Amino acid sequence: MNLFETVFSKPLFRAGLNVAALLIVSAATLSPAQSKVLARVDGVEITVEDVRLAADDMGGGIPPEMEGAEREAYVIDYLIDMRLVARKAQADKFGEDAEFAKRLALLRDKALMEVLLGKVGRDAATEAELKKVYDTAASSQPREPEMRARHILVETEALAKTALRRVRAGEDFARVADELSKDPGSKGGDLGWFAKERMVPEFGEAADKMKPGQISEPVKTQFGWHVIKLEERREKPFPPLAEVREQVERYVVQKAQSELILALRAAAKIEREPLANAPAANPAAKR
Repeated sequence: MNLFETVFSKPLFRAGLNVAALLIVSAATLSPAQSKVLARVDGVEITVEDVRLAADDMGGGIPPEMEGAEREAYVIDYLIDMRLVARKAQADKFGEDAEFAKRLALLRDKALMEVLLGKVGRDAATEAELKKVYDTAASSQPREPEMRARHILVETEALAKTALRRVRAGEDFARVADELSKDPGSKGGDLGWFAKERMVPEFGEAADKMKPGQISEPVKTQFGWHVIKLEERREKPFPPLAEVREQVERYVVQKAQSELILALRAAAKIEREPLANAPAANPAAKR
């Protein structure tokens, strides 16, 4: 796992709860000036902000093929149904139920947690911090040797020797490759940049022993017979920040969030009771 992968293999939290009830409570605090009205349910407004919050909460519940206006309409329909069902539940006095109060308290804590962690992440992801993390990763990453080569791939050794004679006699390697090679994926036989390990062993070993400009004897692999021309060698460059910015930002955000949670845990008195179905301790386990 490198510096740009997430800090933990699991998310910081997996609540699995729907914040629908919280949206009902909070929607009334948004004025039309703060958010454009997209629909009304018996006069109660559904705003752009309501749709954004609901979409964030629904996550994978929205069909992935839906985009743009179709996706927005799907979320609006969800909010309309939610408001209608919630109003019926309120009329039936489910809002006075102790179970509802517990659920609402849990949803409130979840929303507060998400708001705080969001702010912590935004505050941490400054340009200076992103560049610092990127520079650290770039300086510590081992430089992998790479090579760039062309090849001519044919079915028999005899055809490979014919191709070899032509290019050693001065014919352009790329032109001969376009004429003879059965590899349609490499124009002019160009394989681009690659590490030795990316190729089948026979090809990688042969190319790795060559010098730039050198042309190999025929090399047999599972794909056929190759004539290889090594073009260049280099150390694989580290990707620019623009290419990995999203990964760097995710790392910085989750690191800041996890540090807050660990600090809060360290400062709190946490007591846990034994789980009813906890597995029995293994008496043979090393202590």
